[in-house]
Amino acid sequence: MKRPDISFLKILTIFILFGLAGCTAQADQQDAPAVSVETTGINPDEQQLFIGDDIAIADTEYGKVQGFILRGIYNFRGIPYGADTGGENRFMPPQPPESWDDVYPALWWGNTAPQIMANRYANTHYSFADHWNYDDVSEDCLKLNVWTPELADGGKRPVLVWLHGGGFTNGNGIEQDGYDGENLSRKGDIVFVSINHRLGPIGFTDLSAAGEKFAHSGNVGALDMVAALEWVRDNIENFGGDPANVTIMGQSGGGAKVNILMAMPEAEGLFHKAVPLSGSTTQAQPQENSRKLGEYILAEAGLQPSEAGKLQEIPWEEYLALAYRADEKYREENGNPGFRGGFAPVADGVHLPEGKFFADGLSSNVPMLISSTFHEWGMSRANPELEKIDREGAVAMLRERAGFRGGLGDKAPAAYDAYAEAFPEAKPIEVMTLIASNRSGLIETANAKSSQEAPVYVAWFGWEPPMYNNRMRAFHCLDISFWFYNTDLMLTHSGGGKRPRDLADKMSDALLAFMRTGDPNVPSLPEWPVYSPENGETMILDDKCEVKNDPDREARKLL
Repeated sequence: MKRPDISFLKILTIFILFGLAGCTAQADQQDAPAVSVETTGINPDEQQLFIGDDIAIADTEYGKVQGFILRGIYNFRGIPYGADTGGENRFMPPQPPESWDDVYPALWWGNTAPQIMANRYANTHYSFADHWNYDDVSEDCLKLNVWTPELADGGKRPVLVWLHGGGFTNGNGIEQDGYDGENLSRKGDIVFVSINHRLGPIGFTDLSAAGEKFAHSGNVGALDMVAALEWVRDNIENFGGDPANVTIMGQSGGGAKVNILMAMPEAEGLFHKAVPLSGSTTQAQPQENSRKLGEYILAEAGLQPSEAGKLQEIPWEEYLALAYRADEKYREENGNPGFRGGFAPVADGVHLPEGKFFADGLSSNVPMLISSTFHEWGMSRANPELEKIDREGAVAMLRERAGFRGGLGDKAPAAYDAYAEAFPEAKPIEVMTLIASNRSGLIETANAKSSQEAPVYVAWFGWEPPMYNNRMRAFHCLDISFWFYNTDLMLTHSGGGKRPRDLADKMSDALLAFMRTGDPNVPSLPEWPVYSPENGETMILDDKCEVKNDPDREARKLL
């Protein structure tokens, strides 16, 4: 179905309004104009939204879906790619959805996967800045969203599949406004897909020791992501996309999910480029740990292994509470199994290998673009007093705690001095944040991937927004809206305007080039060399972009 005729002029003004009385975050997400002022060319005096019985109808293998056209881009929200995961499907690999005869109304976001929602908005400053979007929560959560310029036109457009952050326990595919796919779809003539999948105890409870029925239970959340990629392979041509050119991209926990998929045999061939941001992993958790946690869960429920099926009958809210009680007891008696806790993908030797990723040839031909931000774990946004901290105070804090990691102990003074030397203009609060946000995980991943055939490109995002008295710095999640050309939408991250838009233009161009060719080089950026462990070639992304060779290497060695 061709879109209605829309004349193209330049939009004049974009207003994003937050916090209006009586408005929900979801209403803001729908009503705020998700556009950048430079590229849309939409006349604001003409009709912007088109919906009707014969508008935005697409075919899928399960039935037709109805979306809508917003500012010239087709939107489909909440398309089922799997069946309800509740009841007898809990802890089981994803099943296909039932086909439908009527046209499915893909007009609103799919349910968020079960997770703890209490106090999600407790911190006012972070709720304001990140502007979280959450909808209904249920086990019927295997849904995805699509943005595309055309339907079934044989366009063979590159496809981006977005994997949300939140570790393996929280989040959803539209939790931040910056996740919106409209602008990138329009700018690059690409198809943008975001997904929801099972999380936490619902997605990663390993009951495999209780019998063959639950052999795959520890990885069903990861198998959901594979099912979503299979849906893309089988259906995306109906949305104008090319199933032979799919890029998977994620941030934070989503970045780790990218690496998990790269190590899963079932996912081989379902994607062709990979972009982990501010999060990666080079191995899954040992099954010895995950099975032991499964035993604690059965004990907490008062069940024998032969009765594990009764856990499928408990309402999900009660099951989450039970599972997290068991996890707490497991930690108390066995130590902390890692900062992601016990609910994460499992090295079962079937879906995920034991040991390090990238050691075999799986995903060897998949190029990677990997990035992080300078100040992932910023501390002073809502605490101005930390801006006054001196070296001694920073060292004292680093002895006890360094971001997600434990404290540095006696290494803290030497680490502080090394980073202060590498970044001589940094204030003590900034030195402390750089250490807490260090690139060790990124470099480990880049080095491991560089042993394979396809190239790796490394970026480091240092742009800082001029808000909160310049205390936000280059914080965790900030770069997402730049990659997706959404800085005029995600105003509480960027502040909006020309300065962030200029960098977003370059970064989104690089991402689009990488999606098409596996190479992020574009005229607007300096030449971006392939990463090597010897030189550590890194593109610094800021108002002025430049390439440096592993600028924090010597300081990082002390960590």
